[in-house]
Amino acid sequence: MNSSMQRDSRIYVAGHRGLVGSALVRRLKEGGYTNLITRSHGELDLTSQTAVREFFMQERPEYVFLAAAKVGGIYANNTYPADFIYQNLVIQTNVIHSAYLAGVKRLLFLGSSCIYPRDCPQPIKEEYLLTGPLEPTNRPYAIAKIAGIEMCWSYNRQYGTQYLSVMPTNLYGPGDNYDLNNSHVIPALIRKFHLAKLAMAGDWAAIERDAAVYGAIPEDVLRTLKEGGNSVILWGDGSPYREFMYSDDMALACLHLMQLSNENISESTASATQPPLVNVGTGEDLTVSNLARLIAKVVMYQGDVAWDKTKPNGTPRKQLDVSKMSALVGQHASPLADGLHSTYRLYCETSS
Repeated sequence: MNSSMQRDSRIYVAGHRGLVGSALVRRLKEGGYTNLITRSHGELDLTSQTAVREFFMQERPEYVFLAAAKVGGIYANNTYPADFIYQNLVIQTNVIHSAYLAGVKRLLFLGSSCIYPRDCPQPIKEEYLLTGPLEPTNRPYAIAKIAGIEMCWSYNRQYGTQYLSVMPTNLYGPGDNYDLNNSHVIPALIRKFHLAKLAMAGDWAAIERDAAVYGAIPEDVLRTLKEGGNSVILWGDGSPYREFMYSDDMALACLHLMQLSNENISESTASATQPPLVNVGTGEDLTVSNLARLIAKVVMYQGDVAWDKTKPNGTPRKQLDVSKMSALVGQHASPLADGLHSTYRLYCETSS
């Protein structure tokens, strides 16, 4: 019997309102899947073991995409390390164990490329996991995600489950978080350049609308805006390399992974020597400084860019080796410029 997803399968997307989860829901609907199960945080607290177990026993999903997580950039990871390790450990533990108890056929656990060592050979292969020290600025989050991989692997080995861990590269797209205290690099750059462009035009009404939609503007950013917005200050020195993937492309790859044949999924999940781990990315990267120039062009910001070198850079490089993904499901990557234009257009439509 083939265990791959059918159009009427009961599919639970945990974290359906986030960047990853919302992309998965869009792709599932586009693919004709009609029996989707979602719950907001207000409806289901994934940190509650009792609530999660009752939900799984009542709803009996057949397939689970575990995209729920506490995520953020360098500032958030440095400021709230206890929240990052605790919430992520509890969420994934509750969902993975309850999925097993409820007889879920397949589960896809979404992690992050930050699981790999800080000074890793490039491009990063799945086998490099746990071969060196982690990047200190996101160590608590990375350790939680590594524990999730190990948990999926352990359940596969002990109980014969088919749980797969997917490690996406840096993602961006619709539904991203633009809070400048907690966002990742692309939404932070989009918002900073957009606000500066508005300040240079003297459009403070638009700046107020933006703050109402995307959250309060930090005092340091507000000061530069009041000075005219003709200079945007970015963290670090711009030298790190980063790889980026449009969220809907990542979601399509995940759907294909969930649809693997029994033979292919077993090869990926049943190994006694390698964790059930697949990198998902584009296989291409660029420096943060070049990314900033590209986003400034997309936003049509014409001011200056300054780098605050007192702030951390993070990991020097994180380019993923995606040969395993390509062999299993092929490549799914939109050009970065195209994805950025689509993302910025939606950003403007939402804040207007």
